Amino acid sequence: MANYYVKRTARALLTLWLVVTLTFGMIRLLPGGPLTQLRGKLIRQGYPPQQINSIIETYQNLQPDAPLYAQYFDYITALLHGDMGKSFTYPRTVASIIGEALPWTIFVMVTATIIIFAIAIVWGALMAYKEGTRFDMVSSSLSILLSSIPFYVLAIGLVVLLGYKYQVLPVRYRLSPGVEPGFTLQFVTDALYHAFLPIVSLVISGAGLQALAMRGNSIQVLGEDYVRVARLRGLSDRRISVWYVGRNAVLPMYTGFLTLIGFNLGGSVILEQIFTYPGVGYYLFQGLQNRDYPLMMGIFLVITTALVLSVYIADLSYGRIDPRVQSGDSSEAY
Repeated sequence: MANYYVKRTARALLTLWLVVTLTFGMIRLLPGGPLTQLRGKLIRQGYPPQQINSIIETYQNLQPDAPLYAQYFDYITALLHGDMGKSFTYPRTVASIIGEALPWTIFVMVTATIIIFAIAIVWGALMAYKEGTRFDMVSSSLSILLSSIPFYVLAIGLVVLLGYKYQVLPVRYRLSPGVEPGFTLQFVTDALYHAFLPIVSLVISGAGLQALAMRGNSIQVLGEDYVRVARLRGLSDRRISVWYVGRNAVLPMYTGFLTLIGFNLGGSVILEQIFTYPGVGYYLFQGLQNRDYPLMMGIFLVITTALVLSVYIADLSYGRIDPRVQSGDSSEAY
């Protein structure tokens, strides 16, 4: 088991190192852009070369005239200290922008993912228990239909219908004017009010696919020998459904739950732009529009790190919640 943890940890660290190195290379290789324009502007204004390099260094997080290996070392050292450079678009550091926006994105994505899996587990289990019935056929068709609708198409439809036509829900910003963040009922309700449509967009488009996965897991567990034995022993259907079928059918969903959070962070770029919801996805889109390389690379690092960590946590913790994986008993993996 120790060897398993060491391998998974080494793989996660290697992936993160490759991402950081790729980011460093992209900063160095991208032609032109704001840095070149800024350098030309400072030269025309008569700044001395040393001062120009100092200003560029504050934005790009490295010394432009230093050797490549020294720049790489400075870049890694700065990242370890939380220094991602300064944004071209906003008069703030990249770290402060991400630190202010990330909690809002995490709030939307984690809340949506929890609701998705809560609906999928109940809905999928019901479809499995009623396999072959009209309820199963209608639910399966509806699940396929919902999973085929991209969340951004659904989001645009909700904006047009509920935001502009009927004007019952807000379609921009995280809070209403005058509401200050804090542990108050007004703040919590207003934050949920503004995050409602983004969450609904993710839930409607994501619950169907996960429900089908839960249905398949439940049907497979229902066919296992220990379920038949439990029925022969005269155990109640409720106990069989909860302790025998439900627990084992949910286990394979655990990994998907963690990885979906990471993937949803990547999808926040489109979703937050549609709803003008200032999270990390919204700022990443602004960085793309304005060719704000430090901001783009900083948010890219955060999103990639979140995905790597979610997969890493799933790898390490799955064996804890299902000891059969540790023992290698693949015949009872479900």
